[in-house]
Amino acid sequence: MSRAALLVLADGRFPAGGHAHSGGAEAAVKAGRITGAAGLEEFCRGRLHTTGLVAASLAAAAALGGDPAALDAAADARTPSLALRGVARRLGRQLMRAARATWPCAELDQLAKEFPRGAHQPVVLGVAARAAGLGPEDAAYCSAYECVSGPASATVRLLSLDPFEATAVLARLTPELDVVARAAASAARRVLDEGVEALPAASAPLLEISAEAHAAWPVRLFAS
Repeated sequence: MSRAALLVLADGRFPAGGHAHSGGAEAAVKAGRITGAAGLEEFCRGRLHTTGLVAASLAAAAALGGDPAALDAAADARTPSLALRGVARRLGRQLMRAARATWPCAELDQLAKEFPRGAHQPVVLGVAARAAGLGPEDAAYCSAYECVSGPASATVRLLSLDPFEATAVLARLTPELDVVARAAASAARRVLDEGVEALPAASAPLLEISAEAHAAWPVRLFAS
């Protein structure tokens, strides 16, 4: 296993399409829930412990070799918002293109064939991590980090927030990111024996509601 592959997969410059999405930050900024670094930190913390935990668990389970179809169905069941399900599949499709070019393998080819319109992004991420020789903890860390780094980067653009402040927010969240990644990997290991019911189902209703409203905006800077 080359642990350095994790740096490639988690790099914000990896062409997986995440730069076009704010992770709900754009709607939160418009609603006044994020006005600066403090609000960004609260937003990212809430996202990390809810949808971030779920996504990291799905990615870790896929990296362990869990059934991608079952994991994709589990992701659907944990994503009430039609808009967010669509976003997850678009991001999964883009990540699939990048992953197949970077780490070509039969598992990625099969997943692409099974889900021509895109599987949920965390599932694709887990299979990509597996193709790169990474383990479930690596996939969980990558997913959890994406969950907070996307909104942080978007807020810099949306509010002209000092990028040093945004990076400091991410640094302050690292102990909690450790906790979430470990919990996600632990849940993923139970999936192999207990099925997808062992995955967490933490919810963030305000993110779901905001995503539906955001999808109807006539003008927006980010796709989600």
